[in-house]
Amino acid sequence: MRVTPSQVARLEFLARVTDKECRHLLDTDGRLFNSLFTIEEAKNIEIDPILAERLDAFVARFGRLQDTVGDKLLPALLTALGETPGPVIDNLDKAERFGFIQSADGWLEMRRLRNQMVHEYIEDLAVLSSALRSGHAFVPILVAAGRHCVAEAGRLLAAQAATPAPKPSN
Repeated sequence: MRVTPSQVARLEFLARVTDKECRHLLDTDGRLFNSLFTIEEAKNIEIDPILAERLDAFVARFGRLQDTVGDKLLPALLTALGETPGPVIDNLDKAERFGFIQSADGWLEMRRLRNQMVHEYIEDLAVLSSALRSGHAFVPILVAAGRHCVAEAGRLLAAQAATPAPKPSN
């Protein structure tokens, strides 16, 4: 299958963005979780602006990487492979079959967790600290999925570059 120039450009762009987002999430994760994030630490959000910013950065970067990989890179990758992208769950099932992600169910759990971190943390610090610890545990899985998709995009693009374009018929 021949990938169109616009698909190539999209894959290259999304691969670069995903790579950056992986690095940024890992950096923030390392700064926020230099210890186990407890309810006591969560209470400090009100008085520690640096902690509050790190928490916001972690939640934003976790969600952004998940969105970029699941909603953008994965459909572009499936299209380049000749698959027809569909609803998110179908794309995740295909991604699991191709080995791009560990588990479609795990990905959906990360999505639920992301929504919990975004929408519930202001009211319930116990939920926040638990969700953040769970998010921290998912970071290696999320980053591995992002990097695997970037590597697959690179493989496809390299194969595309090595394959001569068909000659137009007269």
